[in-house]
Amino acid sequence: MKRTLVVGVDGSAESRAAADWAAREAVRRDMHVHVVHAWLWQPLAVPVVQDRGTEARRAREILEETEAQLTRRHPRLSLSAEVVPDVPVPALLRAAKEAEMLVLGTRGHGALAGFLLGSCGQQLIASAECPVVSVRARDGEPVYGGAGGPVVVGQQGGVEESAEVLRFAFEAAAARKVQLRVVRAWSLPPVYGYSPGSMWIAEQFAGLEPFEEAALDQALEPWRPRFPEVEVVAHVERGSAGHVLLSEASDARLVVVGRRVRESAVGARIGSVAHAVLHHAACPVAVVPHH
Repeated sequence: MKRTLVVGVDGSAESRAAADWAAREAVRRDMHVHVVHAWLWQPLAVPVVQDRGTEARRAREILEETEAQLTRRHPRLSLSAEVVPDVPVPALLRAAKEAEMLVLGTRGHGALAGFLLGSCGQQLIASAECPVVSVRARDGEPVYGGAGGPVVVGQQGGVEESAEVLRFAFEAAAARKVQLRVVRAWSLPPVYGYSPGSMWIAEQFAGLEPFEEAALDQALEPWRPRFPEVEVVAHVERGSAGHVLLSEASDARLVVVGRRVRESAVGARIGSVAHAVLHHAACPVAVVPHH
């Protein structure tokens, strides 16, 4: 049975672009695409001139139009589709529970807007158990980033913490036959001058940057032999993680960032780095949950 990629649609240009990106990715990786349109009859939320039958037909038309577009553009695509009678967040979380990834559309730079990427989209990115890919649209087509550009991934923490993020990034680079650029940003702790731990690191590695370079090499060590065909460029730079990652991703085809799985008092969160990249990256962004 093929691995499944789920894409949410609502009839907008952004969701059509997300569906097309998902189809290309599925063909590239020999995956199955499952298209989901969440629709729940809410009579108080629609004009009185519409009725349940009209809305139901429109929901089905959205799905049929998306299926026709994907079949025409990608004849070899393995495809299924359904209208789910629920509001978007729980509907898509259920649909993506066993999926390899969930794909959503977004409307350009600035505040997250457009299909599902207001409060709903942030809930999905923060709560999904699988990676969530945010795809921008321009003139109804996906914004792919630099032609032939690299996959860029932000690496943080140790070997185990970044394993799922790096696995996703290596697989994406291998599928596209492009370079993988791995970025690790670091900054001085506020009490660097008085921290015995920081001073020990500086003494052992002749500075903090060599320590960060060694940590990145250690995180990459398990993955290089598994993907020998992927050219890896490791980049370590002092600065804000979000700024450094966006700078290195100016020509990227895809940016991959991690999201720590944890519950706070106000529920799940995306994280500051992922939040910055989702707002400003000029290409699709994959947010990968990890522990």
